[in-house]
Amino acid sequence: MLTLGVETSCDETSVAVVDDQMRILSNVIISQIDTHKQYGGVVPEIAARQHITNILPVLDEALRKAQIKVTDLDQVAATTHPGLPGAVMVGRVFGYSLAGALKVPFAAVNHLHGHIASLKLSNPNLRPPMLCLLVSGGHTLLYLVNADWTTELLVTTTDDAIGEAFDKVARVLGMPYPGGPQIAHRADMTTEFTPFISKFPKENFSYSGLKTAVLNYVNHERQLEHALNISQICANFQYCAVAQLVTKCQALLKKYQIKTLGICGGVAANQYLREQFSKLCAKLNVKLFLPKPELCGDNAAMIAAAALLGIK
Repeated sequence: MLTLGVETSCDETSVAVVDDQMRILSNVIISQIDTHKQYGGVVPEIAARQHITNILPVLDEALRKAQIKVTDLDQVAATTHPGLPGAVMVGRVFGYSLAGALKVPFAAVNHLHGHIASLKLSNPNLRPPMLCLLVSGGHTLLYLVNADWTTELLVTTTDDAIGEAFDKVARVLGMPYPGGPQIAHRADMTTEFTPFISKFPKENFSYSGLKTAVLNYVNHERQLEHALNISQICANFQYCAVAQLVTKCQALLKKYQIKTLGICGGVAANQYLREQFSKLCAKLNVKLFLPKPELCGDNAAMIAAAALLGIK
């Protein structure tokens, strides 16, 4: 059984072909980063228009790489929510129309469930139940994923998502978009520093306070005409951002007595985050599952996989 996945929720146009053994036959992605970089972030209308331009060439390339014809498809899956409304609409309408033309089933996929499915694509032996941390530009969430791949949302963010905070802090420091990789590259985690924030919310995640603390510090130093130690600021921010995740996950792993933790989403590619969670899971004797780096960001293979797994 061959499933075609379509992903256009933000600024990546992606089409993939995945079989029922969770093998990725193709996963073609066109990024719009260079287009949006000049604006310091994604411009929704521009993103939607570029998806319209890109979608057919990306489909053709995905079919070519998978070495199949469009009539070989058994199912079409597309992201239908959440995301930028205009961008999501392009992929949703395209996928639904293609399925109708081929007379095959259409699967409407929650983009967040796609990120959870990226863990299975990267780790064939993964079996829930598990605690799943989803960290991206728009979301910071903790799920309980049951054995049948149904999900229960345990924790969300009251304000900024972690990836959003990375990008905003990077902008304050004069770094180009996207800011997350820039901060990770510049952070000197061997330096000594006093954390911007030492206490974290007890219930949900929150990154607005951390972002504001960095902004206030930077503005104060600039007013005094002090030279900014960018590597130290980046390290301080990254430490606080990840420590909040580690603290919350540790508490819930103990509360639910779960021995499996999955981490997915774009920020899951952050090497420091991976290192800190490896240490935590080793200490708690918990199995840690992470997506392959190329499957951390938005892609269509994860959308096809979510449809195949039936994540709800």
